[in-house]
Amino acid sequence: MWQIETTTQWERDQKHYQKKHPDALAAILRNLERFLSLLNLSKNSKCVMAGFLHHEPHGVVAVDQKGFRGNVPETRLYTLPVDKTQTLYLITIGDKNSQHSDVEFSRRFAGSFDKA
Repeated sequence: MWQIETTTQWERDQKHYQKKHPDALAAILRNLERFLSLLNLSKNSKCVMAGFLHHEPHGVVAVDQKGFRGNVPETRLYTLPVDKTQTLYLITIGDKNSQHSDVEFSRRFAGSFDKA
């Protein structure tokens, strides 16, 4: 059974989104639940595919807001699934304006995790 671990960046981002963009956060969290269900049914995280998932460099998987009603701005939750421990790390969340820095932050997180 997969477990979730959060970063301090995710915790800050979640508080911000809860106040400023609750609909986007709700959509992301629903897709996160769907992602976890798929992970629990799969042999490894690389096999999991869905329209709301985007595979990024260094094993990072972005979960977006697609699939739910309403005018929700494009938002992505960056995660790192680690098959060996069945742990899904929640790294950061952002919109299109922060996408480049979010991907870079997630890449550095995944890179430092590999070296640990």
